[in-house]
Amino acid sequence: MAALKVTLVRSMSGHTVRHRATLTGLGLTRVGKTRILPDTKATRGMIDQVGFLVKWEPTDQPFVPFGKRAQAAKK
Repeated sequence: MAALKVTLVRSMSGHTVRHRATLTGLGLTRVGKTRILPDTKATRGMIDQVGFLVKWEPTDQPFVPFGKRAQAAKK
């Protein structure tokens, strides 16, 4: 499955609550943070919403789930 490497390049401060929520949903909370995300229509739509704040590129690295639920599933 293809994946995308997404990096937050601009700060969230001064932007709308919707943009902040989208970035949080992508797992990007700090400038310079990078995530490997699955290449789906939903992910592409979220990147389009905040495209001016992020930099993205296709990658061959596998997607690894993140967050509290993913960490709890590992245990």
